[in-house]
Amino acid sequence: MTLKALLAGLFSGLLASMGLGGGSVLVLYLVLFNNYPQLKAGGTNLLFFIPIALISVIIYTVKKQIRYNDIILIISGGVLGCIAGISLSPYFGNGIIKKAFGLFICILGIKEIINTVKLYLKKEQDSDIIFKE
Repeated sequence: MTLKALLAGLFSGLLASMGLGGGSVLVLYLVLFNNYPQLKAGGTNLLFFIPIALISVIIYTVKKQIRYNDIILIISGGVLGCIAGISLSPYFGNGIIKKAFGLFICILGIKEIINTVKLYLKKEQDSDIIFKE
């Protein structure tokens, strides 16, 4: 195991345990630095997250940070989406899936930048109101 692989796992696990998209980091690492095809990176990512998710669920349960009443419908949708995704992925091929993943990451990044700017502007407005009074 290389130090890069250990660091990628550490960073992915850290982000995943906080619900911040650790899978995206791991998939990017596998595709960009290890030349994994997109689907193989996704499958490897899923196996990586079984122990990470289990430990995180235990800790989040102890901290009372999971709304079990809300999760049944979300899991049901996730299972249906999983079956559809696995069934459809052979028809799209690695190139389209790779581009769709990249587009998804870009959209999330742009959304986060916009939200950060909005939050900054709101704080600026709030501080202006306080100093004007």
